Amino acid sequence: GRKGHYRELFVQIRKMGFTKVRVDGVVMEMVPKMQVDRYKTHDIEIVIDRIITDPSDRFRIAQSVKTAMSHGNGVMMVRDEDNEIHHFSKYLMDPETGLSYDEPAPNNFSFNSPYGACQTCNGLGQIEEISKESVVPDPNLSISRGGLAPLGDYRDIWIFKKLDAILKKHKANLTTPIKDLPDGVLDVLLYGDDVPVAVSSKKYPGTQWNTKFEGIIKFLEKQMEEGTEKTRQWISDFMTVKTCPDCEGARLKKESLHFLIADTNISQLAEMDIESLSKWFVGLEDRLTDKQNQIAPEVLKEIRKRIGFLLDVGLDYLTLNRPLRTLSGGEAQRIRLATQIGTQLVGVLYIMDEPSIGLHQRDNVKLINALKNLRDIGNTIIVVEHDKDMMLASDFIVDIGPGAGRHGGQIVAANEPQAFLKEGGTTAQYLKGEKQIEIPKERRKGSGEQLVLKGASGNNLKNVDLKIPLGKMVCITGVSGSGKSTLIHDTLFPILNHHFFRSRKAPLSYKDINGLKEIDKVIEVDQSPIGRTPRSNPATYTGVFSDIRTLFTELPEAKIRGYKAGRFSFNVKGGRCETCEGAGMKLIEMDFLPNVHVPCETCKGKRYNRETLEVRFKGKSISDVLDMTVEQAVEFFENQPKILRKIQTLNDVGLGYISLGQHATTLSGGEAQRVKLATELSKKDTGKTLYILDEPTTGLHFQDIQHLLDVLNRLVDKGNSVLIIEHNLDVIKVADHIIDLGPEGGDKGGEIIAQGTPEEVAKSKKSYTAKFLKEELGA
Repeated sequence: GRKGHYRELFVQIRKMGFTKVRVDGVVMEMVPKMQVDRYKTHDIEIVIDRIITDPSDRFRIAQSVKTAMSHGNGVMMVRDEDNEIHHFSKYLMDPETGLSYDEPAPNNFSFNSPYGACQTCNGLGQIEEISKESVVPDPNLSISRGGLAPLGDYRDIWIFKKLDAILKKHKANLTTPIKDLPDGVLDVLLYGDDVPVAVSSKKYPGTQWNTKFEGIIKFLEKQMEEGTEKTRQWISDFMTVKTCPDCEGARLKKESLHFLIADTNISQLAEMDIESLSKWFVGLEDRLTDKQNQIAPEVLKEIRKRIGFLLDVGLDYLTLNRPLRTLSGGEAQRIRLATQIGTQLVGVLYIMDEPSIGLHQRDNVKLINALKNLRDIGNTIIVVEHDKDMMLASDFIVDIGPGAGRHGGQIVAANEPQAFLKEGGTTAQYLKGEKQIEIPKERRKGSGEQLVLKGASGNNLKNVDLKIPLGKMVCITGVSGSGKSTLIHDTLFPILNHHFFRSRKAPLSYKDINGLKEIDKVIEVDQSPIGRTPRSNPATYTGVFSDIRTLFTELPEAKIRGYKAGRFSFNVKGGRCETCEGAGMKLIEMDFLPNVHVPCETCKGKRYNRETLEVRFKGKSISDVLDMTVEQAVEFFENQPKILRKIQTLNDVGLGYISLGQHATTLSGGEAQRVKLATELSKKDTGKTLYILDEPTTGLHFQDIQHLLDVLNRLVDKGNSVLIIEHNLDVIKVADHIIDLGPEGGDKGGEIIAQGTPEEVAKSKKSYTAKFLKEELGA
């Protein structure tokens, strides 16, 4: 339908020999100079024929249909005796609605293509909008005390005068708690009102301005579209992600979702986990039509083969539509591995870095078998790995050491597993059991208090009640995909983070939480870098560098020259090398390759200018101190208690080999995590902190795991609580308390199936963890 008088169209229809038209649902006789109201929208159809159906009229009906299709560009409508309209088309069309479809092509089923993506969310399945909860985070506050987060506390500015005028009109004021405002007033403040309000002018006393108020949220939405990049970045803090109302998270156009195979659309298949999908394809031919079965054999064969590869590498719990950014490094590697198995290439050298990350011991066997299959068809596989089973299943082991950092870098042993075990290296000793992580003689009793999360039901969780005993080291275990991360990272941690630090990340669904008064803060210690540039290093992260700079300012030479602490900082002008601005490195941008850092040609990587380096403590400049290893620094600062305490904790966590000024970009994930733990250890705490760690053993050798456990035990011995998501049995067996989720991954998981001490959990008949733990405990 479009606007217009359609005079020319009616003349053209009469010339074609037709005598009737239907205008806006009404059949009319064609008359000379016929026209309609030009300012209204109209639907105009040619009436081709009026027929009472009879077998003898078959030829007439065929001719009328042909004429209608010809003039209707392949589309026609039939009105029956009950006055109902039926749509017909030589193209794809819904006969009830008249909605037409393009001929389906693969890109119609891709949310990355404009032909398939939902136009509302652009194929994301989610939309961002400003939420009431983010603008009003605490209804107990008044507007004058910052109850409306985008405005902050009261200031003598125009917006607060407007708000005050609106509130007075409703018998409230700026000091009224938001929760006590009269009904509907908050909606006026957030979404505006067409009724003008009188606001007193500050510039012209005694005068008032009548002005409409567009609302805080409406204003933010407008600025999100029209504002500067900086403004949009600020507003993004008040945005929340919600499921797209049109595609309901399916990410595809509705037309694409109307195509079904065995009563199932492509989005419903993508929501299945790999195991469920595998079962759906079993016997699919029996549910297909004869025509579909003629098309399907080769396609089904390929699909089933690829699903089988994903099952072989232990990814049965993943759904097809799982975002890549949410995959662990190990999961992403195993997906690529499944792809490579599918290609059946031979003569290829594959290099993998810890593919067992995030994998339960049960699934580790599948991964090892998949790697062996890849080897057996004629490939070579190099795996960087710390997993005991993976090492013993290999054909050849290369052990690098003997220590870490500058104490390593040599091949200690290289041999087949049986011969390797006869050699005396640290790795061989752990594999043989000569060295091992000891099981504690008794488990801690804890503080007697509990943190209780009730009714967690996000993702695959089935109304889980989580009880965490405090003052203990607690392990969350379970097969991959059983709901561990959903329970801890997506539910518990956001609740605690919001409670203690006002974080805006919303937790997944839960009913209640008790015991918050028993802890005073929550800290997540992950393996993310302590900094992303060469400026960050262990000395700056732990805070010890501030104490070292203070020490240098107290030296006689520094006092004579008038040097303050800033002189010994490489982040501010004065003492730093200005060529590299104190980085010690210069960034060379490569057009088609990763950027490269090279030592500064002026200071040769020392970060400081010549004058600053002339100030020395015990014969060492500030640059020399940064070049010291932690072990050397412990001895060097033995008479400086404040500095020694922080450096000693770095040494205690097994980082004696790293230098104080080592660039953060060169630290591994495990090293970065231990720097964070050392920082926590060096602080004076209340003994009521909850530490959360997710697979802290990733990338760690047996010896490093021992150092990690020593640190965690020290934290717990101070009265703190440590919560660890972990698959590594060396950590699980030394925990005070285990909470095991399962029994399987995906929809078959999401329940707590065993909990208690390791000895109690090992007796469970339902738990896969129990089976392996029982062997480890020797029970």
